[in-house]
Amino acid sequence: MAKLKTRFVCSNCGAKYPKWTGRCENCDNWNTLVEEIIEAGSSIVAKGATNGTILKSESIGSIKTSELEARLKTGFKDLDDVLGGGILLGGVLLVAGQPGIGKSTLLLQVATSIAKDQSVLYVSGEESAHQVKLRAERLGANTTEKLEFVASTSADDIGATIRAGNHKIVIVDSIQTLSLEDISSAPGTVSQITNSSNVVIRAAKASGAAVILVGHVTKEGSIAGPKVLEHLVDVVLQFEGDRYGGFKIVRAVKNRYGSTSETALFEMSADGLKIVENPSAALLAERQNADGSVVLATLEGTRPLLVEIQALVNPTSFGYPKRTASSFDLNRLNLLIAVLERRTKLNLSDKDIYINVVGGLKIIDPAADLAICMAIASAAAERRLDEKTVVFGEIGLGGELRSVSQVERRLAEAKKLGFKHSIGPKSAALQGVSTPVETLRQALIDYLK
Repeated sequence: MAKLKTRFVCSNCGAKYPKWTGRCENCDNWNTLVEEIIEAGSSIVAKGATNGTILKSESIGSIKTSELEARLKTGFKDLDDVLGGGILLGGVLLVAGQPGIGKSTLLLQVATSIAKDQSVLYVSGEESAHQVKLRAERLGANTTEKLEFVASTSADDIGATIRAGNHKIVIVDSIQTLSLEDISSAPGTVSQITNSSNVVIRAAKASGAAVILVGHVTKEGSIAGPKVLEHLVDVVLQFEGDRYGGFKIVRAVKNRYGSTSETALFEMSADGLKIVENPSAALLAERQNADGSVVLATLEGTRPLLVEIQALVNPTSFGYPKRTASSFDLNRLNLLIAVLERRTKLNLSDKDIYINVVGGLKIIDPAADLAICMAIASAAAERRLDEKTVVFGEIGLGGELRSVSQVERRLAEAKKLGFKHSIGPKSAALQGVSTPVETLRQALIDYLK
């Protein structure tokens, strides 16, 4: 069979080039050229316009359901909730995360749990059988009879193995290592990832087997490869956290079979990943009530969490003050500092400000605004907040506090851990907030002592 020809197309403006040039000459953007396969010719289009078979349709109500609706449990209840109840047969999952965060460890644990009742195939394109065996021995997966292993990077062979129907679940680690024989480009290129994914996904739908794909991420944190990869699969799971320690979070970015608001929190141990039963207590176990320390009542998906926000404010040694945020958006931090200076008359123009979220959790909840501002003001004025107080609330540019979602769940989590007071927006007074405030200025004056 003749080798397929490829070209490079700018993902920004659509300009086409015969080879990769680095910069698109049409829109002047760098690194936007992606590889794609050139169709064999216009004769294919002409043939498709005259050939084909009329498809037989049926009403939605007459479609029969099958045993594929049954879900397979992963062995982690929280992960089952993220997936919408478990792994659905015939579905394709994409698991992405930083290198070394624990993707292979988690999937081998899931495979071990499912292999107690169902046949599972683990396909590795990155590691040898010896390397996987060492991990399996550490996790206690080497005695499972129904868990099989094969090392291959051929998408053609993997697709044929899936279509054979001998396994209920196939794990492919990773999709960036697969290649098709008919495509001459190297593994990991756009054409190889797109077409290899299509072969694997079609095989999964035809055989009714569930397929889990491992995906690499770029240095910016997005999934490597074309965006079409995320559109092709049924579920996209993002594995986040610090690979050197702290909690690791699995969240669903896309889920055709369930909600995308659930999360599962893990921590790494010598025996593999384990679910964190009480994350709020673990995050606050070593807290010291010093200036710059504030407890935030936040939400991770639909789960309420209490997280310590730390701030450090020092006089700058240079002309331009430094702002640094760990696990918090730096642009949002700069905006909150501007609101603090404008609405509370707090002078921070000659101060270096450092923000840290204890535990490595990435905070994207808008309700964290008040906690961040109070931690900065506490560190700058060297005043403390009451030890048994939690804080939450979104701050507008005028310094006003705005309402947040699921106040009752935040307060219930705080009460469970012994917190007696809560500072939040006035709109949440009827929902149980003990000290409602209207503005950021009022919160700082009344409750920092």
